[in-house]
Amino acid sequence: MYKTYVIDDMFGLSQLLMEQHYRPDLDRFRSLYVYRGMSNVDFKMTTSLQRYCKDKRKGLEPVILANFTKYAVYTDPAIENNVWTQMILGQHHGLPTRLLDWSFSPLTSLHFALSENNLDEMDKHDCVVWRIDVNELHSLLPEKYQRVMEKSSMTVFSLKMLQEACVGPTVYDTDMEDRAMLIVEPPSIDRRIVTQYSFFSIIPSLMNDVEEFLNARTECTVRFIIKKEIRWQARDLLDQLNISERIVYPGLDGLSRWLARHYYVKPDDA
Repeated sequence: MYKTYVIDDMFGLSQLLMEQHYRPDLDRFRSLYVYRGMSNVDFKMTTSLQRYCKDKRKGLEPVILANFTKYAVYTDPAIENNVWTQMILGQHHGLPTRLLDWSFSPLTSLHFALSENNLDEMDKHDCVVWRIDVNELHSLLPEKYQRVMEKSSMTVFSLKMLQEACVGPTVYDTDMEDRAMLIVEPPSIDRRIVTQYSFFSIIPSLMNDVEEFLNARTECTVRFIIKKEIRWQARDLLDQLNISERIVYPGLDGLSRWLARHYYVKPDDA
């Protein structure tokens, strides 16, 4: 069962930002938590494939990937040979996929929780950051996936490891059913993946409710709810810590997003 913590003052943010786990085998403070920020606490943790294709997603997914690959192959001819590469590249560019974005950085995830397309909504609703423990999640994996991890001495899957364990989504769905999912670290195909410290969870087609799965199958998952009353203050703190659109989206697009928000005038002050 996951836990819920409500953060209603700035000191409460330290619980989210300062989490560390001591590992006696390394004599270092290193946890394997990944985080996902969402701008509205009422938003469900659903993939873009679920939102766009609903109950037709299993049949439409291979069609979407095939068409994406047909037109995107000029960027890298090798993507024709690996469906997982197609999926990750597509996710990165806005294609509907079964992937969910996570970050190893709680600051990056807090940035996404404190972002709004309409800045008038910043103080209208609470936002949320989810935290999962990759070690706990991967302890639920079928044996053949755990053997691949042991062989590689890794705790997070690379694309090479994923391809070794599972050739494609159909086999993955059969292996996982609705009882498990894995975390993959994408290759650094551009600076955005690097700066966001990105990871993806691969959602099996039978897993209709990720939050229900986390509640039923995990003990270390935490949902941090940030109250609407402190969102602007927390947002300004992140800017002071140099966590903003300018950093999370390197380039002129991120710079323009940051400047638009930086010079935004609240309605009450206009």
